[in-house]
Amino acid sequence: MNRDKIYFVSDAHLGSKFHADSRESERKLCRWLDLVKADAKTVYLLGDMFDYWFEYRHVVPRGFTRFLGKLSELSDAGVEVNFFTGNHDIWVSDYLQAECGVRVFRQPLVKDFNGKKFFLAHGDGLGDKSLSFRFLRSIFHNRFLQKAFAGIHPRWTIPLAHTWSNHSRLNGGVADYLGEDQEHLLLFAKKQLEVAPNINYFIFGHRHIMLDLPVAAQSRVIILGDWIRYFSYAVFDGADVKPLQFEE
Repeated sequence: MNRDKIYFVSDAHLGSKFHADSRESERKLCRWLDLVKADAKTVYLLGDMFDYWFEYRHVVPRGFTRFLGKLSELSDAGVEVNFFTGNHDIWVSDYLQAECGVRVFRQPLVKDFNGKKFFLAHGDGLGDKSLSFRFLRSIFHNRFLQKAFAGIHPRWTIPLAHTWSNHSRLNGGVADYLGEDQEHLLLFAKKQLEVAPNINYFIFGHRHIMLDLPVAAQSRVIILGDWIRYFSYAVFDGADVKPLQFEE
């Protein structure tokens, strides 16, 4: 079988208590990676694969060994694995690259696949003009504050991070589809097409909704869903992108 397909998945939030069974969700993600390994040329992990990830200089968070091992297996087999940082796993350093052979991206990426142009990003911060969100994002991305945070013992920081994540979901949750005139990522894509009208596919994570919507004659926005409710992903077969759900 030819390895010529490109796969996209996001928002696994491994370790989150909002999984019915977090360990089983990780196993299911590994089974999906086993499936795509047969014909994947490239796999894009578009952010928030971990609910929280912070690398210290000499240690990394406990857990996720099945997933990390599977990424290494794919990389060793010649599959290109690309990891985009999201708003829950901003603090990736060089561990995934050095140990798992994964390429890490911290900014949106524009790629050409088989004559089709793709805009790839997690999606946080794109088109969202909320002052509170931008303030928090500036704090999380601040290098000085990251170093200060790293000086606190993990026994305090990791429970704090999970409490923050769970609190934000319990109080706000994930909003349903807001409509074409209110979804930040759709508005961002339309604005982007004004300067780059040749983009065929915008592929995002972040919103935890499954969406496949034309925004111009030759352009579509695809939001990948998540690995909590939908177990969803997308695949490019060289001709078209298809959003799918993993069924065993």
